[in-house]
Amino acid sequence: MEFRPSRFEILPPAIKNLLIINVLCFLAQQTLGGPATGFSIDDTFALHAWQSPLFRPWQLVTHLFMHGGFSHIFFNMLALWMFGSVLENVWGTKRFIIFYLICGLGAALIHLLFLSYEMIPILNDYAAVVQEQTAGRSNDALISFIARYDDIGFVNRGELIQALRMGPGNSMVSGKVMEAVTSFYEGRINSATLGASGAVFGILAAFGYLFPNTYLYIYMLFPIKAKWFVLIYGAFELYEGIRNSAGDNIAHWAHIGGAVVGLLIVITWNRTNRKTMY
Repeated sequence: MEFRPSRFEILPPAIKNLLIINVLCFLAQQTLGGPATGFSIDDTFALHAWQSPLFRPWQLVTHLFMHGGFSHIFFNMLALWMFGSVLENVWGTKRFIIFYLICGLGAALIHLLFLSYEMIPILNDYAAVVQEQTAGRSNDALISFIARYDDIGFVNRGELIQALRMGPGNSMVSGKVMEAVTSFYEGRINSATLGASGAVFGILAAFGYLFPNTYLYIYMLFPIKAKWFVLIYGAFELYEGIRNSAGDNIAHWAHIGGAVVGLLIVITWNRTNRKTMY
C-alpha cells in the first residue's frame, strides 16, 4: 500500500524531541571531557563489548543518542525524520517511542553477540602472549600475534619477527613489541559503537513493510519502491557484515539487528490488531 496522509504532522512530538536530544548529545560530545579533564564521554556512554572494562549496562541505551561525526548524525536524523514521522503519525507518539527504543536495544544486543564472537580470537591470542612473556621462555606467541594481526602498524614486520626469533633474551625488542601489541589489543577491545542507526534501520524496515509501494527517490532523482529499497539495503548490510573486512568501522550487525527487530515488531502488532494501520 502507498502512504497518502490526510492529517500529517510534519514534526510530531517524539521525532522533534529525539532530534533535539541527539543534537544536544552531539554538541556535548564536541565540548565536554577530554584529556585535560580525565573524562571521556565516549568511553562512558558509547557502547562497548561485554569483555571490555569500559562496558556499562546503561550504554545499551545511551549509545543511541551519540554520533561519530556531522555526516553520521545528519543522515541518521534525516532518515529518522523522513520515515519516523510517518510511523509516529500512524501509530501515535507512545507506540512509536516504544518501537524506537526496542529496535535500538535489540540492535545493540545483536551487535554485542556478534562482537563478542569476533573478540574471542584476539582475547585468546593476547592471553597467550601475556602468559608467554610472563614465563619468559620464548616469543612464539608474540610472533604469531604479529603475523595474524598485520594491521598493528609495524613498518619492518619481517625484520622484527626475525629479531624476536633470536629468543626471549632480547628483552629490549620484545618489550617494545609488547607495548605496541598491548596498545593494539586495548584499542580493539575498547572500541566504541555509537549512533541511532540500529533504531533507524528498524524504522526503515517497518516503513517498507507497511508502505511497500511508496516511492522513494534516491538522490532526489531515481524512484524506487520502499520494499525494494529496504530489501536491497538489507542485503548489502548482510553482505558487509558477513565479509567483515578489516578497517570497516560500521556496525553492520547492529543495522541488520535493528531491521529484523523492527520487522518482527510491526508484524506482531499487525497480527494482534486486525485494524491494520496503513
